[in-house]
Amino acid sequence: MSSSLGDLRVVDFSRVLAGPFATMLLADLGATVTKIERPGTGDDTRGWGPPFDESGQATYFQSVNRNKESITLDLTGEADLERARALAREADVVVENFRPGLMERLGLGYDDLRADNPGLVYCSITGFGRDRGAELPGYDLLIQALGGLMSITGSPDGEPQKVGVAVVDVFAGLFATVGMLAAVRHRDATGEGQRVEINLLSSLLAALVNQGTGYTAGGVVPARMGNAHPSVAPYEVLPCGEGDLVLAVGNDRQFGVLCERLGAAGLAEDPRYATNTARVENRETLRAELVRLLAERPAADWAKELSAARVPAGVVNDLAGAFRLAADLGLDPIVSIPRDDGTAARLTRNPIGLSATPPAYRSAPPPLS
Repeated sequence: MSSSLGDLRVVDFSRVLAGPFATMLLADLGATVTKIERPGTGDDTRGWGPPFDESGQATYFQSVNRNKESITLDLTGEADLERARALAREADVVVENFRPGLMERLGLGYDDLRADNPGLVYCSITGFGRDRGAELPGYDLLIQALGGLMSITGSPDGEPQKVGVAVVDVFAGLFATVGMLAAVRHRDATGEGQRVEINLLSSLLAALVNQGTGYTAGGVVPARMGNAHPSVAPYEVLPCGEGDLVLAVGNDRQFGVLCERLGAAGLAEDPRYATNTARVENRETLRAELVRLLAERPAADWAKELSAARVPAGVVNDLAGAFRLAADLGLDPIVSIPRDDGTAARLTRNPIGLSATPPAYRSAPPPLS
């Protein structure tokens, strides 16, 4: 089967999450990715466990390193360093996420490599950029705090909360992938490579979307609202007779159907709730009304009935329930990739659907050589 990026050679000096996630996406689409790792220990995430899979490997490392080959090089030794330079000079794409300046000191900086490889696309991922933030450590939790995400996550009367996965690294990896593909497209058209720069803080600020623009364009500094939405209501988690129900009512039609199914059609005509703006302004009294009505039945019953009526509603799944739902919907969320030792890596499927050149799963995450 043909692939979108089958002629692309990527040398990946990155480790942990943002860079490896980006290079795995390229590898899924056909790129040949050579992962450079430290002798003895390899990528930091090889030791980040539990959990471990059936072969004893850290599932964290497994999550972002399929479809790659791995070689170990000691970049403090001249022989291995020269081998790394040779690989990079022949690459289409180089990815690194060392602290700014380190690759230059090793002779692996963009200016060093493009002298012999003018078409090179060179992607650097940092925490806070290469200017005044160059010396700051770029860890996802720190960026979630400094970048404002924790200030809008959690209960109003509780402490600031991080998101339950390293979303800033994921955002940065996605932005890095888009940037690299744009640069490759330009290179293919002109022969000219370029440097792609991604930093975690800017990635988070861009990913704040409506909350960020609420500040930049409206001067509003948002605060934690728990599961409520600053601009839409009802859009939250509500208790029922048994369990909790998620309602994500995005327009007046859906609200009207919701009220009808709850046996309170008049709520949709009440001036306090007739429009979304009115519902946001009166969210507390609306919530009280909905909680009273929802108390009559279990959340699972309401979710089934409301979903059938095309009102966005559901229960709160754990991860087992989430993967089970995806499987029930025919989305086939798990891929099993065999290893040479007879075990298999069970990994989350790439979500990109391409009719002619779909993602492929050629090899499990590599062992440390």
